[in-house]
Amino acid sequence: MANERLRGAILASGLTVEQIAERIGVSARTVERWVEARGQRRPYRRFQYALANLMQRDLSDLWPDEESASQTAEAGRAELVRLYPHRAVVPKDLWTSLYSGAARHFDLVVYAGFWLSEDPLFFRLIREKATAGVPVRMMLGDPDSHPVAQRGEDEGIGPAMAGKIRNALANYAPIFNVPGVEFRLHSTTLYNSLYRADDEMLVNGHVHGVGAYLAPVLHLSKVPGGELFSTYAASIERIWESSRRITSPRLEDEAA
Repeated sequence: MANERLRGAILASGLTVEQIAERIGVSARTVERWVEARGQRRPYRRFQYALANLMQRDLSDLWPDEESASQTAEAGRAELVRLYPHRAVVPKDLWTSLYSGAARHFDLVVYAGFWLSEDPLFFRLIREKATAGVPVRMMLGDPDSHPVAQRGEDEGIGPAMAGKIRNALANYAPIFNVPGVEFRLHSTTLYNSLYRADDEMLVNGHVHGVGAYLAPVLHLSKVPGGELFSTYAASIERIWESSRRITSPRLEDEAA
């Protein structure tokens, strides 16, 4: 059956299918398929929001089984366990207690995360979880990439940012060959450092002009119907897929 709600909203907007397609960045035929709802076809989430915004409607007005904006916002608030004004005031044991509960996901996405590379308890957790079959995914910034150089300038430490990454990799040398632990380098412009263990996550924002230890930290816990946690989780997957695997902390060995 066709999506008559979407068809009606398009007619009421006074826009043509071609105009709508151009504004949200898809083909006119794609918009027509959404209206026809063949095979229960519907837009990806980002296009649903773009359409709803363009039509000045709620998601639930266009797709009845979708939650309303207020329901989504409420679920998002429920996902926020706590907000810390900056990383320096996060309880030290929260980082390790977060990862100690990992049974399916153990992800670290940073530029350097040097402070964790000096924590013996964190190393022990990595070994324990990898032995238990939990995939440990360590994503650090490529010290030779432009985003790392830019982040160094943004923090006011210049080339020291790349140096911190190389030092962190050197610290991680003892666990490079642990089965189940994989290191990758990314060239992503990070807006947050992400620390995920299953359905919990710590999100450390990046703020221009200050180090990450002075930036806010969100403690998130996944809640059905919420989209805050899943937004960051999807970002982790994109970074993982676009990063390159390394098997040695000595990057010159990798190049060889």
